[in-house]
Amino acid sequence: MVSVVQNVAIDCADAYELARFWSSVTGRPMDPDAGPGDRETQVLLAEGPVLYFNQVPEAKTIKNRIHLCLRPETSRDQEVDRLLDLGAAFVSDHRNPDVEPGTPGLVVLVATRRPPPRSRAPHPRPPLRTPRHPPLRPPP
Repeated sequence: MVSVVQNVAIDCADAYELARFWSSVTGRPMDPDAGPGDRETQVLLAEGPVLYFNQVPEAKTIKNRIHLCLRPETSRDQEVDRLLDLGAAFVSDHRNPDVEPGTPGLVVLVATRRPPPRSRAPHPRPPLRTPRHPPLRPPP
């Protein structure tokens, strides 16, 4: 016998708003019975467990202990821009120049409670970091 992961539970200050954000990120629907002010709701992912959002009264006091790693269907930079447009906040940039396929690095974003007003202005983005070590190349 084994156990199957049913959901990934995320404690938060506003379950509905955070679920709405992640629904937009993943392109997957929220629970159809969910509404503003609900203390619990979920995002129904296409595969695997659901994302379950549980509103809790205590404020967050330490860093998040759960991280959702995303693999975009577009380029990394296009997806970063899309997530910033949805209201994510930029935390840190660990992108490397795309000098070698499969080693693009990553960007750390945090979900915010409410998306900012939409604008056409580009998001400020720090320059790409230079890799600490040059990529390994086969000998000539």
